[in-house]
Amino acid sequence: MTSDVEHAYSRRAAEYAEHLGSMSSVHPSDRQLVEAWADDVDGPLLDAGCGPGHWTAHLAGLGADARGVDQVPAFVEHARAAHPAVPFTVASVDALPDGAGTLGGVLAWYSLIHHEPAAVGRALAESARALRPGGRLLVGFFVGDELEQFDHAVVTAWRWPVGWLADELGAAGFEVVETHTRTGSPKGPRPHGAVLARSRG
Repeated sequence: MTSDVEHAYSRRAAEYAEHLGSMSSVHPSDRQLVEAWADDVDGPLLDAGCGPGHWTAHLAGLGADARGVDQVPAFVEHARAAHPAVPFTVASVDALPDGAGTLGGVLAWYSLIHHEPAAVGRALAESARALRPGGRLLVGFFVGDELEQFDHAVVTAWRWPVGWLADELGAAGFEVVETHTRTGSPKGPRPHGAVLARSRG
């Protein structure tokens, strides 16, 4: 995440948390997918780019050994206040505070969408470094037929083709396990994608 993105989210952190910082704002199929993925994770789970912390707290409440990191201090402050029993730390998805091979799972749910395409591989490689062999990664993102920028509500984001992300994951040391997409609508959410991958170690 660049400093421009960090500053944009810092300015709107309270608004973001109010509108999107609870599980009530989550699409039912996303909730089902992430819960099933987390249930299959063996070991500590990191919500990388956790935002207001609602996913982290939800998964911890289901029994996962979950904690969150985010580069935006205002998000971490909100998450700590809203979910005091769950650990949250200020850190970048590009430089995780975890030792090599220490995590069972990394959730990157819409936390990489503002990365320039050339920088996505660095974040994926960092997740691969922190995961134990066979560890699980779940990436949520805006899907599109072409790799392209668009005007996100907070700051410029990217749409990714599934095949492009699969290639990036392979280069970072992952094996793609499943892919999911959901179409959008003019008045509803944008087209959504999710990729589940396993670290080759």
